[in-house]
Amino acid sequence: MSDRPPVLVIAVGNPSRGDDAIGPELAARLDAASLPGVEVISEFQLQVENALDLVGRERVIFVDAGTGTPAPFELRRARPAADFLHTSHAISPEAVLATYEKVTGNPAPESWVLCVPGESFELGEPLSEVAGTRVEQAWGALVEICRRAERHAGFLQSPAATE
Repeated sequence: MSDRPPVLVIAVGNPSRGDDAIGPELAARLDAASLPGVEVISEFQLQVENALDLVGRERVIFVDAGTGTPAPFELRRARPAADFLHTSHAISPEAVLATYEKVTGNPAPESWVLCVPGESFELGEPLSEVAGTRVEQAWGALVEICRRAERHAGFLQSPAATE
């Protein structure tokens, strides 16, 4: 599976639930940008099967809406952690990484979480104006981390990125 693009973006969210559309909105923009070496997957929620999407990748970025997340967005390093719930649905990025390591026996690729705070998650509502502004602010960070060829290459010095 070495023919896979080295960078994978997995955007999570439901476009029919207001600001939960933040992930899919950023995924659509990234898909339209057609950045070389970047593949985009959009999901309603993460599942254990997403661990197989990581095979052959150098960098993975999980994109999602959040509550209680610092505005305008948080970009943080993700590390494998077996924090599974009592069901196999709606697992965290860290649990996807832990599943990858368990299934493949290999270390997880460099992974990041880009979380953009939302305010309204009501069914049938559009993306809020505030969330739209935050999407604009997060867009540059998403493109930047997708384009980085070297591992970490100065990106951790960005005030928006935390390890």
